[in-house]
Amino acid sequence: MSEETARKRERVYSEDEIVSKLQAELPQWRYENGWIRRRYKTHNWKSTLMVINTVGHLAEAAWHHPDLKASYAWVEVLLMNHAAKGVTDKDFELAKKIEDVVQWQPGKADGALEGTPNADQRFAYLKYDS
Repeated sequence: MSEETARKRERVYSEDEIVSKLQAELPQWRYENGWIRRRYKTHNWKSTLMVINTVGHLAEAAWHHPDLKASYAWVEVLLMNHAAKGVTDKDFELAKKIEDVVQWQPGKADGALEGTPNADQRFAYLKYDS
């Protein structure tokens, strides 16, 4: 299948569809300037790099690569399917995986893993949504 044929088969969502889908499935994400995007707040540069590397691993495994913006205490992930020239299912699927992994808090689950002790600033990692 040629790249052009694949692009034609890739469904590009309208702005209204994107906003509706984000509200229903990814409420922390927003649509702006043709991208779906999410900013993750971290505690420091080390944490920022950990989020960047996590997103990088997921993107490479998915073979769908976001744009990233970063500063000392935040990382912003921007997704848009460049080949399709818009937001597609690939963007939503990768956003969900990124959200699940970055927001994972093992200490809140009933399991053996206790999670990062965020109350102690020496170990604080991510500023979780909840």
